Amino acid sequence: MNNLSTRDLSQWLESHFSTENISLLPLTGDAGFRRYFRFYSDSQHQKQCYIAVDAPVKLSNNQAFVDVQKILQDLGVNVPNIIAADLKAGFLCLSDFGDTVLADQLSNENMAQYYTKALIELNKMLKCNSALVAGLPDYNEKFILTELAIFNEWLLEKHLKIYLTTDEKIALSTCFDVLVSAIIEQPKVFMHRDYHSRNIMLLANDKLGVIDFQDAVKGPVIYDLVSLLKDCYVRWPKQLITPLMEDYRQQVQDHFPDENLSKEKWQYWFDLTGLQRHIKASGIFARLHHRDKKSGYLADIPLTLTYIQDVSAQYDKLSFLHELVTKRVIPAVNKLT
Repeated sequence: MNNLSTRDLSQWLESHFSTENISLLPLTGDAGFRRYFRFYSDSQHQKQCYIAVDAPVKLSNNQAFVDVQKILQDLGVNVPNIIAADLKAGFLCLSDFGDTVLADQLSNENMAQYYTKALIELNKMLKCNSALVAGLPDYNEKFILTELAIFNEWLLEKHLKIYLTTDEKIALSTCFDVLVSAIIEQPKVFMHRDYHSRNIMLLANDKLGVIDFQDAVKGPVIYDLVSLLKDCYVRWPKQLITPLMEDYRQQVQDHFPDENLSKEKWQYWFDLTGLQRHIKASGIFARLHHRDKKSGYLADIPLTLTYIQDVSAQYDKLSFLHELVTKRVIPAVNKLT
C-alpha cells in the first residue's frame, strides 16, 4: 500500500470519527489484495479499537463483503460490524475481533470442543433464506472446472514444469468430471467457501467470530464442512473428524428431510468435494508464489497433495489422478524443498 492511499484512508477515517491524527498500525494480511490496519479512536471518552481496510476497488469485491456481512449478521453469525464504508474508494472500518486466530489455539485435546462451536455457526448459515442464497454467485460446473484448471496451469506447468500430453489431459479431465458430478448433485446452500481455522477468530468467553466471507456462493452443502475438517493448513486424526462429520450429517438431514443422506453418500460427497478443494488449493498456493509474490503458501502444498493422494487411492475411477500425484507431482515438489 503506497503512502498516498494510506493518507487517503487516514483522512477518511478522521472525517468519519471527527478526530485528527489517526495512526494506522499495519496488520498481517490474507491471500488477497486487501490491507488491514488497527487504529484507536476516542468514543464517548473511551478509547475504542477498530480495523481499517484498504480494499482496492478493481481487485476486491467490496459490495459482496457488505451484502454477505448483512446476510450473516441477520442469521446470528458473529461477524465484524461495519462501522463505515466507502465502496468507491475501497475503504472499510470494522469492529475489531482481536488477534487470536482459532488455528493458533487448536490442539487434539480441544479441537472437538471448538469445531463443535464452528458447526453451530455453519448450521446458522445452512438456514439462510433460499431467496438470499439464490442471489449469490452459483458454484456450478463451469465455476468448479475453472478452479480445477488452476492446478494444471500454476502447480504442474508454472511451478513444477510438468507438462501433460493430450491423452494425459483427457485422463485428468475425466477424473475432474467425477468430482464435478459429486459436487453438483448435492443440495445447494449458502457456502462461505473458505471456512477454516484461519478464518475463525477466538473471541472473549471462547466465542467464535467468522471473517473472510466475501467470496460466498450458492454451493454444495458439504463444502464448508470439508474446508473445516480437512483444513489445508492442519491435518486432524480421523477419530476426531468422524464424529463431527456424523453430527453435521444429521443436522443437514433434518434441514433436508426429503434427501436420503446415508453415511455412504455423505462420505462420498465429503471425499470428492474435499478432493476438488485440495486440487484447487495446491494450484492457488503455487499462483500466490509466482504471481503475487506470497511465497509462504508454498509450505502448504505438501499437505494438500497428501490429501489428494490418500483420497484418490480409494476410488478406482481416480487412478490416473492418484498415479500423477504420487509418481510425478509429490517427487517434483520434494525436489524443490
